[in-house]
Amino acid sequence: MLKIGVPSKGRLMEDTFRWFGERGVEMQKIEDREYAGRIDGIDGVEMVLLSAGEIPRELAAGRIHLGVTGSDLVRENLAAWDTRVEPLAPMGFGHADLVIAVPQLWVDVDTLDDLDAVCAAFRARHGHRLRIATKYHRLMRDYLRQHGVADYQLVDSQGATEGTVRNATAEAIADITSTGATLRANHLKMLSDGPVHASQATLFRARAAAWDDAARATLARLSAQLGLA
Repeated sequence: MLKIGVPSKGRLMEDTFRWFGERGVEMQKIEDREYAGRIDGIDGVEMVLLSAGEIPRELAAGRIHLGVTGSDLVRENLAAWDTRVEPLAPMGFGHADLVIAVPQLWVDVDTLDDLDAVCAAFRARHGHRLRIATKYHRLMRDYLRQHGVADYQLVDSQGATEGTVRNATAEAIADITSTGATLRANHLKMLSDGPVHASQATLFRARAAAWDDAARATLARLSAQLGLA
């Protein structure tokens, strides 16, 4: 049986059901059982309802064959993610950008090069590194290293990240945004270089799952029905 992990609630679950339904695979949550569901339209596929944050872990462990989750969650939670999962299809919903934002008062800071210069000046003046609040530590470390930004430190923020600058617990932030409205409301602006990562819901295949002949045949049938290359 080929197991597919699907977000268990909210807009991600609804949009996932809609995406598959438009391609002839009907998904339905069993209302009297919180984490149970059913799939019609194709044989040999079992749905497993999980939180979006659990799905990368279950994919990496090979306990599910396929999973729908945000591309940001896979890249953040799985080291060497592309050796552990394979993206099969971007799904066109769940869009959100991971961006770096700084105070609007920093009128001379618009790019990563500007931020790097500010980090160096901040450490020279204050004796410690400029703090960037985020929960996306792996993505941020990789991105800033690739772009040569140094003399910063990441501080963990699992909620209300936009408020950390106002509360003086960080000088800048890196967070997910869809419209930027919350950033502007907190007097922050995005750097102009573009997002650290443009995330969306994606169908992933687990490389470590048990891909026997039956599972491969079922994946081939499912891929054909979904119109995947």
